[in-house]
Amino acid sequence: MEHEALFYHSKDDKKVSCYLCPHKCVIANGKLGYCGVRKNIGGKLYSMIYGRVSSACADAIEKKPLYHFYPGSYTFSIGSLGCNMRCRHCQNWQIAHSRADNGGRGTSYISPEELINLSLENKCIGISWTYNEPTIWIEYAIDGAKLAKEKGQYTVFVTNGYIEPEALDAIGPYLDAYRVDIKGFDSYRKNEVPETDIKVSAELQDSRHCFYRDVANVKSVEPILKAAIRAKSKWSMHVEIITNVVPGYNDDTNELREIAGWIVQNLGDETPWHLSRFYPYLELSHVPPTPVSILELARKIGVEEGLKYVYTGNVPGHKWENTYCYNCGKLLIERAGFGVKTFEIENGMCTKCGANIPIVGGFG
Repeated sequence: MEHEALFYHSKDDKKVSCYLCPHKCVIANGKLGYCGVRKNIGGKLYSMIYGRVSSACADAIEKKPLYHFYPGSYTFSIGSLGCNMRCRHCQNWQIAHSRADNGGRGTSYISPEELINLSLENKCIGISWTYNEPTIWIEYAIDGAKLAKEKGQYTVFVTNGYIEPEALDAIGPYLDAYRVDIKGFDSYRKNEVPETDIKVSAELQDSRHCFYRDVANVKSVEPILKAAIRAKSKWSMHVEIITNVVPGYNDDTNELREIAGWIVQNLGDETPWHLSRFYPYLELSHVPPTPVSILELARKIGVEEGLKYVYTGNVPGHKWENTYCYNCGKLLIERAGFGVKTFEIENGMCTKCGANIPIVGGFG
């Protein structure tokens, strides 16, 4: 379904300049942008996926993963086609690497109004734009999020964070949670970004990989970091960070320490950091699964840097899937898979020592 896009300028010779994300594509007439879903038709830019849903499911919020946001609740999760990254290990590549010029095959149209009804019918208390990158169907997300807020539903972006400030500001008033990847830190080098207030050690600048360049096919982590700060500071979104730890690519202890330190300094020490176990997939099928010991070391690094809540993911039954009181060590939220078994927080406080525990929303 063609829907005129936001965030573009018309240029000469019927070209358009898209400024939705940092790619800032200049798109010739009849062509698609890098994301594969925004098309120049006669000198105007159109979203070709407005309301085109490839995946829809009532998910536990813990699956996103969001651990400090309405724990135990269900969120109506939807995805479409395309992405503004080309991650070589993408778990959802069948839709994320798809393009809208396939005629929308594998999608069904769901209007924003129907989206809200489906969420309510499935006993969900919120809506999550996920599975593929939600930024690239921002027009639909804005319309859906506005209606969701009117109906008392929470709203979530599960995002790679590659978005321009103007676009983030457009949906900011209607978005409650921002679960964003920080895939690596090594592409943020002084010789690429000479004027910056985000510092990176000299040792890291000489590291062996540039994860965003080599694996995600984007130039820099800088816009992602700035968007995460903006989501929290300007729009008061609840922010949680995830890093999929890939052996030999972003598991260097210096790099992990840089990520953890950046989170503490820019988002706060109560920001949850999820360290997810990598499994061989797609172009990285030759890479072994992340050793659990590496995840445990990464968690230790996060705690050493000052983070109060660091979790391991994709390791079912692991101790650090649970939430513990940072002050007294009491088990507060015990998780089993994507479910919550026990919840020992009352009025936002630990039931043993009374420490404040930053959980948004009630349980269940």
